[in-house]
Amino acid sequence: MSHSSLTERGLELHPDKTCIIYCKDADRTGSHEHTRFTFLGYEFRPRLAKNKHGKHFVSFLPAVSTQAMKAMGAVIRSWHLSRRSDKSLDDLARMFNSIVQGWINYYGRFYRSRLLSFLRHLNKLLVGWACRKYKRLKRRERRAMAWLAEIARRSPRLFAHWRLGARPDGWAMGAG
Repeated sequence: MSHSSLTERGLELHPDKTCIIYCKDADRTGSHEHTRFTFLGYEFRPRLAKNKHGKHFVSFLPAVSTQAMKAMGAVIRSWHLSRRSDKSLDDLARMFNSIVQGWINYYGRFYRSRLLSFLRHLNKLLVGWACRKYKRLKRRERRAMAWLAEIARRSPRLFAHWRLGARPDGWAMGAG
């Protein structure tokens, strides 16, 4: 629709939110000012992909946006996991799995690895919870991570993000 036909209907385009995006990929390699946009919690931009032969190429793909991850992080912070030492691990799973599963169902449709890297942060928060709940794990994050990894090995379906593949690995807390 043209600008004039929108005006006739009493509608207008927002100048900051309306622009032409160049969908840069392996076939379109030109350089343009706008090569990404965010829509419904997804950021569309050039990303690495694999073809059916295992070769990497650049494609214009959606993934969970930075703004959506910030919003999910705010929700996770609002849970105050560290203050819930009165709850068991099963209780925490029951309390939060439906929310995390909803995120997985919505944002996990495309470029799941970006969502996975975000959800791995939940394991660090669970380690902090375990360190506060169990005296033997206090100030022993590696031991707490190993404990959580053992739980994940025995009950891989306990947490929604574990089912997706974001299980604790047992020894490394990670740099980020």
